Amino acid sequence: MAIRVNPLSLILCISLFIASSHSQQLTTTFYQKSCPRFEQIMQDTTTNKQIASPTTAGAALRLFFHDCLVEGCDASVLISSTPFNKAERDADINLSLPGDGFDVVVRAKTALELSCPGVVSCADILAVATRNLVTMMGGPFYNVKLGRRDGVVSRASRAELILPKPTMSMNRIIKIFTSRGFSIQEMVALTGAHTIGFSHCSEFSSDIYNYSRTAQSDPSYNPRYAAGLRNACADYKKNPSLSVFNDIMTPRDFDNSYYKNLPRGLGVLRSDRALTMDARTRPFVELYARDQKKFFEAFGRAIEKLSLYGVKTGRSGQIRRRCDSFN
Repeated sequence: MAIRVNPLSLILCISLFIASSHSQQLTTTFYQKSCPRFEQIMQDTTTNKQIASPTTAGAALRLFFHDCLVEGCDASVLISSTPFNKAERDADINLSLPGDGFDVVVRAKTALELSCPGVVSCADILAVATRNLVTMMGGPFYNVKLGRRDGVVSRASRAELILPKPTMSMNRIIKIFTSRGFSIQEMVALTGAHTIGFSHCSEFSSDIYNYSRTAQSDPSYNPRYAAGLRNACADYKKNPSLSVFNDIMTPRDFDNSYYKNLPRGLGVLRSDRALTMDARTRPFVELYARDQKKFFEAFGRAIEKLSLYGVKTGRSGQIRRRCDSFN
């Protein structure tokens, strides 16, 4: 009897197998001999940057997520465009990525090139910077395996095609994650990254201004919160950089307030509020709202898994001399 194989399932299995074989080559002690001051330099750089610019943690976390989900965790999002290639960072969805995320990587790379030139990848720098900054904000410590190489492909069209958008249906967002081997629970845990950072008014303006003929804002918002957002974003057309914190209660703490806010209509983005309205995601929102320890454990496991997604090793990548350009 002939066995039918779904080609999409086969592609996913092969992709996950390749990613797994690459990630098995990574170790937490990768730079112990080749760059013994790696951890100290990373710690000093991230600490100093976060103290100088308190939005750095949220910026790096978002940058890391946008990097990993497209070509894997290979620093492809850091590449600048050229006349011959529009790179990921210039995709419309990435234009709002905050500069502090890029800057902390550049600072670390500069310091590491002085200490051990040509050794440490930009992909490893972004992964460790993100972990250090999450921990600085009170979030969980998780292991970051090292030995990633930097990718040699960066296309804006890929980012537009793959990255989830706040206006997408929950079905589409879930599919983006499950097609990459992440469960719905892992997706909800990773979305808890919105406990820090901010969103630009342009990302949700259609939900707070002239939403419908009968309502000025999306009825899933808390009405007073929607009014506050309209006030905060009043000049967003003149000033595209206007933004608001994702978590209005404890914006500078990595905690479970994000989940507590959602049932009260205090989610900034439509995709945030949708988590409480979908039967597949609501139980995890309720669990993490009740139990911060469970959230921290789930987030730590999920972002550790994300940090290994699509990594390049050996000849499948390079160690860039500059993080914003291929060698």
